[in-house]
Amino acid sequence: MNNNNQAPPAGGDNRDYLDKALDAAQKKIPGKAGDRFRDPNAAQKNRAMNEKVTDFLRKQFEKMTG
Repeated sequence: MNNNNQAPPAGGDNRDYLDKALDAAQKKIPGKAGDRFRDPNAAQKNRAMNEKVTDFLRKQFEKMTG
């Protein structure tokens, strides 16, 4: 299922559920390891990295399931 043709929801947040789930999981990492995910100054960098990770996972899932 390809959702690339759908317009982003009102409000401009065009992340899907997988992107949001990864974002939420990273914010729960305790201690210094999780500090870089909670830093508001690094939000754009983290979001770009997360997008690459979730795109890779999505492609692997589609490859395996057909």
